[in-house]
Amino acid sequence: MRFSPSFLDEIRDRVPISAVVGRRVTWDKKKTNVSRGDYWACCPFHGEKSPSFHCEDRKGRYHCFGCGVSGDHFRFLTELDGMNFPEAVQQIADMAGVPMPQPDAQAERREKERTSLLDVMEMATVFFQDQLQSAAGARARAYLRDRGLTGRTIETFRLGYAPESRNALKEHLAGKGVPKEQIEACGLVVHGPEIPVSYDRFRDRIMFPILSSREKVIAFGGRAMSPDAPAKYLNSNETELFHKGSVLYNFARARKAAQRAAQGAGRAPDEKGGGTIIAVEGYMDVIALHQAGVENAVAPLGTALTENQLDLLWRMTPQPILCFDGDGAGIRAANRAAELALPHIRPDRTVRFAMLPDGKDPDDLVRHEGREPFDKVLAGARPLAAMIWSREAGGGTYETPESRAELEARLRQLVSVIADENVRRHYQQDMRDRLNSFFQPVSRQGGERRGFGGRQGQGQGRQQGGRNTAGGPSSTPSTISDRLARSTLVRGAQELPALRESVLVLTIVNQPQLLFEEYDEVSAIEFDNRDLQRFWSAVLGIAAGMGDRLSRERLVEELEASGFEPMLKALDQQIRNSRLWTATEAAAPSDAREGYLQAMALHKRTRALLWQRRELERELAEATEEGDGERVPQILRALQEVQMETKRLENQEAIIDGFGVMSGRVKGPAKG
Repeated sequence: MRFSPSFLDEIRDRVPISAVVGRRVTWDKKKTNVSRGDYWACCPFHGEKSPSFHCEDRKGRYHCFGCGVSGDHFRFLTELDGMNFPEAVQQIADMAGVPMPQPDAQAERREKERTSLLDVMEMATVFFQDQLQSAAGARARAYLRDRGLTGRTIETFRLGYAPESRNALKEHLAGKGVPKEQIEACGLVVHGPEIPVSYDRFRDRIMFPILSSREKVIAFGGRAMSPDAPAKYLNSNETELFHKGSVLYNFARARKAAQRAAQGAGRAPDEKGGGTIIAVEGYMDVIALHQAGVENAVAPLGTALTENQLDLLWRMTPQPILCFDGDGAGIRAANRAAELALPHIRPDRTVRFAMLPDGKDPDDLVRHEGREPFDKVLAGARPLAAMIWSREAGGGTYETPESRAELEARLRQLVSVIADENVRRHYQQDMRDRLNSFFQPVSRQGGERRGFGGRQGQGQGRQQGGRNTAGGPSSTPSTISDRLARSTLVRGAQELPALRESVLVLTIVNQPQLLFEEYDEVSAIEFDNRDLQRFWSAVLGIAAGMGDRLSRERLVEELEASGFEPMLKALDQQIRNSRLWTATEAAAPSDAREGYLQAMALHKRTRALLWQRRELERELAEATEEGDGERVPQILRALQEVQMETKRLENQEAIIDGFGVMSGRVKGPAKG
C-alpha cells in the first residue's frame, strides 16, 4: 500500500523520535538535554563505550558521529529491527494513536495527479533553463552577469528565462503532450471564465524555481526584465502543489547546509560551532549569499514572514537569525516579525535579529565587500527581547510619570501574549530590569552611580531613519548633543557611571581591533547606564558599517558627528582622573587588552550576582506567598550568600594596570 506524505508526516510529528529510539537505547544523562529534545546514547548500530549517537526530537532525526548512520522513525525500525516499511508505519501509527488509512481510490488518484503535476513543473523548469541559454535570453544572461552570478551558481539554482511571447511555454508543453488542464493546474498560464484563450503567466522574466522540502519544483518566482512591468517580482499562484505562506525559498538546501555544519562540529544546530538558518528578504539575497559561501539562507516568497514559515525555521534550528535590509521597510518588517514570533517562543526556540547597514541588502554587501562584513552583521544579531525593547522605548521622550507608565503598560501588554509561562515570566523580569535601568534615579551614596541619565531617554535600538544598524541613535547630531548636555554624565563628574563600564567602553573606542577579536562577547555587553547603552549601540553600528576600514580615528570622527563628543570627553576625563592608563589612547595594545579582560571579568561577575539576587528575591516572594516554610529559610540563606559575595566584590580590588578600583574610586598604585 502506498502511504501519502501527509499521513507519514502526521504520525512522525505526533511521536517524538526519542520515544521510538528510547526503547532500544539508554540515554546518557550528562550529554542529554531533555528540555530541548536533545538526546545522546551509545550507538545501537555499532559497539562503542562513549555516546556518539545523537537523536533530536525537533528534527525527527538520528545520527551517529561514530559510524555515520542516520535516518528517521521508519528507517530506525527497518534497519535495526528488520521490519519492512509498512510494518514500521503500522508501529508508529499505533504509537501516535492514528488509524492506518484505508485504501482510497480517490486519494490515490489525487496523489497520481500530483505526481503528474510535478513532472509538468520539471518540464517547465528545463524549458526556462534552455531559454536562458538561447539568443532570446541574452539580456537576462547579461543581467545575471552584472549581478555577479557565476555560471555555476546559475546552474545550481536552475535559473531560467521566460520569453516575451504570450504562448511560448504553453505551446512547448502542449507539443510534449501535456493537456491544458495540467498546465492550468500548475499555475503556468492565466485562464478563467472571462479569458477566452489562456496565455503564459510568466513573460520576459528571469525565472527562479521554488522547490519543496523534497527538492521538487512546485512553483516559480519571476523577475521582470522590463522596468515598465506592473510587478517587479511575480510568483506562481496558489495550486495543488504550492501554498505560498507555507514555503521558504531554498529550504531544502539550507537545511542540509545547517545539518552539515552541525554534524561537522558535533553539535546540535545553532549551538556555538554548529549550523543555524538565516532568513533574508529576497531570492537574489539567498543566491548571492550562497555564492559567497553562506549556504544556510532562506527567504519568504515576496511577502512578510508567516507563522507557517516561522514554524519551518524552528524545525531546522532553535534560534534562526532574521536578517533585514537596512532601510525603513526592513525595520518595519523586523518589527512585524518580532510581533509574529513573540507568542510562540519557548525555552527551546526563539529568534534573533540582524540589521544590515542602512541602504544595504545581503546581495549588495557580499557582492561589493565580500562575506566578512556580513558575518560581522550576523555576529551582532540581537535577541528578541532587545528588539521589542528598542521598538517601544526608542525615540520617545519620558519626562513625565504618565509617559513612563504608558511605556510600561505597552511592554506589559506585549509580553502577555507569550504562551509559555516560564518564558513569559522571564520576559516580564527582563522588561522590568530594563525599565528600572532606564528610569533609575541618581544614587549619591558611596560615590558611585549605578544608573544615570536625564529623564529624557532613547532606547538602544535602531529606529526608522537611523544612521546605524546595530541599535544606535536615530536623532540628529544636534538633538543628541542637547540631550547629552543635560545628562548627569556631562553635568557632574561626581555622578559618573561605574568605572568598570567606562573602562570597557573607552578601551574599545581607543583599541577598536578588540571589537573584532572579541566580537561575540563585546557585542553582548549590557550596561546599567542608559547613556552608555545609547553610546554603545552607536559604536557597534558604526563598526558594523565600516568593517575592515574601522580605525580609532574614523570611529571617533563618526561618534562626534553623531553628537557623542561631550560623552567621549567626559569618559576620557573620568579615566584619566582615575589614572587607568590602559583605557587611554596611549596604551599599548597588549596592556589595553589585559585591562579590558580584567574589567570584563569584574563586570560579568557583578551582573551575574545581580541577576542571581533578583531571581532569589522572586523565589522568596513566591515561597512566602505560598506559605512554603521549608523553602523560605533555604532561599534566605542563599540570598545572604549572594549579598555577602556582592559586598566582597565591591570591597576587593579589581587590578587594572596596577591600579585598584573599589566602588568606583581609585585606591592607589599597586606595590612594585
